[in-house]
Amino acid sequence: MSLETSTDKPEQGLQAWQFFVLAGLACATVATFLARGQSVASIVLLTVLMGATTIVGIAALRMLRPLFLGYDDRTAMVGQRTRAALEREKMLVLRSIKELEFDRAMGKLSENDWQEMSVRLRARAAGLIRQLDAGVTYRAQVEADLVKRLGGLSATPEAEPARFCASCGSERDTDARFCKNCGAKL
Repeated sequence: MSLETSTDKPEQGLQAWQFFVLAGLACATVATFLARGQSVASIVLLTVLMGATTIVGIAALRMLRPLFLGYDDRTAMVGQRTRAALEREKMLVLRSIKELEFDRAMGKLSENDWQEMSVRLRARAAGLIRQLDAGVTYRAQVEADLVKRLGGLSATPEAEPARFCASCGSERDTDARFCKNCGAKL
């Protein structure tokens, strides 16, 4: 999974992997024309050989490129672990809580065992969620990218909508389209 932002400029011109694909296709075409009087099996084998050579070239390129161009590791780290590892562990802990609730409902666990395991798992889940929330603030990064993309226009709304209903004066939710008290359109 690549963590590159969409604002990065794509490379212009022919890229190295594209060169290998084009060279492989050209070699396969030449091999096919040279083996015109041969059997179908030999033509197929030559074409497969050229395809395999192309794949080996691309693999060698991927292996050697970091040695010459350097490697920019953009893996999101939270503490000493990657964000993906923390997300996975959070998912597993939440799944364990769900299974624990199911086992309790089915009568497979005593109340004391359920209480002990539930407290431990819920504390671990809360710790993981806090650790993930404290890690990387994506909102600021997304807003900065959006401002850059929009050409300097602000990504946040200029004026906040009214917090109270014009008809009845009751406080409204920020995402509401209708008043929850009188039903008037906001």
